[in-house]
Amino acid sequence: MYLQKLQLLNFKNYEEIALDFASKVNVLVGRNGSGKTNLLDAIYYLSFTKSAFATSDLHCVRKGESFLMVKAAFKKNNTVFEVSSAIQSGQKKVFREGGNEYQKLSDHIGRFPVIMIAPDDVDIIKEGSEARRRFFDSAISQLDKEYLNHLIVYNNALKQRNSLLKMFADSGRPDWLAIESYDRLLVQHGEAIYTRRKRFCDEYLPVFRKYFNFLVNEAETSTLAYESGVLTNGFQEQLVRNRQRDLVMQRTNFGVHRDDYIFSLGEGDLKRLGSQGQQKSFVIALKLAQFEILEQHNQFKPILLLDDIFDKLDDQRITKLLELIRSDLGQLFITDARPGRTKDLLDAVGVEATVLFVDAGRISVGH
Repeated sequence: MYLQKLQLLNFKNYEEIALDFASKVNVLVGRNGSGKTNLLDAIYYLSFTKSAFATSDLHCVRKGESFLMVKAAFKKNNTVFEVSSAIQSGQKKVFREGGNEYQKLSDHIGRFPVIMIAPDDVDIIKEGSEARRRFFDSAISQLDKEYLNHLIVYNNALKQRNSLLKMFADSGRPDWLAIESYDRLLVQHGEAIYTRRKRFCDEYLPVFRKYFNFLVNEAETSTLAYESGVLTNGFQEQLVRNRQRDLVMQRTNFGVHRDDYIFSLGEGDLKRLGSQGQQKSFVIALKLAQFEILEQHNQFKPILLLDDIFDKLDDQRITKLLELIRSDLGQLFITDARPGRTKDLLDAVGVEATVLFVDAGRISVGH
């Protein structure tokens, strides 16, 4: 699969552009703030129906405008698919494939898979459990629509249960019968989420280890483990047992929304013991493992977005990543603030690339 064409209208700093892309390696060069990452985000948006960075769709609308449009042509299995989205202030977002509007945006997830490796990815290690759950939930959701549906129902039930807890705490009159209706949803969908997460980790771990060992020349050992209270505690029983605590804290304290993924380096904690280089290698291995598993399940390669990747890696890790690119990772988009650097690196390993120069929302093709 690859992205053939992209059109943007009022997307972030782009007023109006129409681009054609190479089916293999596309390099976006330009100064910081010129719009390189915004272009990657537009591609991400067309895969996930939302921005990788903006918390609201309206934050993607160009300053001073009230609407945006993004449109693309993806080629997959010798068939071209047109995908488009339009956002108008005060109106519902419209997302279409082939002229047909999605009634549920979640139905689009996984149709045109994209993986982004960006500088802030190290937050998966440094931040709390929510960042790690978000990463793995996204990875599984691109593979398994049923999992995504379980996740949506679970999170909606959790939100409603927490709203009731807050209301009951304020009034001092809890209605446990009302809480039980949401408990049943949490248990039903939470157990399905737990089972799928565990199965995914069993498949994912050996692939992750392969890439981590490759990046560090097997000089270090690292692993990850899925940790959930559901494993050793009855879900329904724990929800009942925690009711008074939930009421005091006005939130649900037990469930798969509290799960975590433990990252280790050697025998210790990666967050505490790992150097910046080790943590970066770990994150890249996480993403490359996701790439391979998506490819295995779909029988085609997802699109890979590399944002300022060569600016954050030492020479050894750059060399290893170039080896993978040379072996054909499908369609790549690589951003770089230093003109010529990425092109020179790719030339050195015999990889042809199309270079696009980005300057304040304007794009020209290099030679």
